[in-house]
Amino acid sequence: MKIIPVIDVKNEAVVSASQGNRNCYQPIKSPLSASSSIENIIDGLLSIYPFKIIYIADLNAITNTGSNQKIIDNIIQQYCTIEFWIDNGKTADTISIASDFKYRPILGSENQKSISLQKISSLPKNCILSLDFFPNSGYSGPAELLNNSKSWPDNIIIMSLECVGTNAGPNMKRLKYFCQKYPGKSFIAAGGIRNERDLLKLEKIGINYALVASALHSGAINKQTIKKLIPS
Repeated sequence: MKIIPVIDVKNEAVVSASQGNRNCYQPIKSPLSASSSIENIIDGLLSIYPFKIIYIADLNAITNTGSNQKIIDNIIQQYCTIEFWIDNGKTADTISIASDFKYRPILGSENQKSISLQKISSLPKNCILSLDFFPNSGYSGPAELLNNSKSWPDNIIIMSLECVGTNAGPNMKRLKYFCQKYPGKSFIAAGGIRNERDLLKLEKIGINYALVASALHSGAINKQTIKKLIPS
């Protein structure tokens, strides 16, 4: 099991996420860091474990209310040994025309208003698809994207936003469904992961990557947990 820390950035600060209600997100207060600056938060996370991958969501870019890309670019240069996965609201069109990425781009289904399955199939090989599920409304994105797995890249995040920040656990039913229906794909769990027990359950159903935020800041998932579960 590989644990990937999640950093949500809004208005140049790292924020605490809860159920996809982005208007209510406030700067994070973490025992790992003296401030909500992205540098301090990353340093705090690295004090737990030398993570090789970190996921960053630019919430302003995702919601079309600005961009934190300049800060993110500086972070990528500063922490050059870390592989960053960046969700900054890209569409299939904008990812396809990009000639060079210094990070792994995330294609979030919620930002795709309409989509060409041919463009999805021709995305850069390092692209990761995120299938986004919101409270009450469920899946957000074009139905043809959800229903045409042949166009998906190899790596897919199942983003259960209804579970984020709730301490209610991941949506095991949804994750198990995707793992069983599409055994040739590698699924990444996101949302609600609380502790070692949740991680072991995910591993049992075939999930090998987990995006985690709150449990790292609270200490529910600590250095000992990570060393026990992460492959050598």
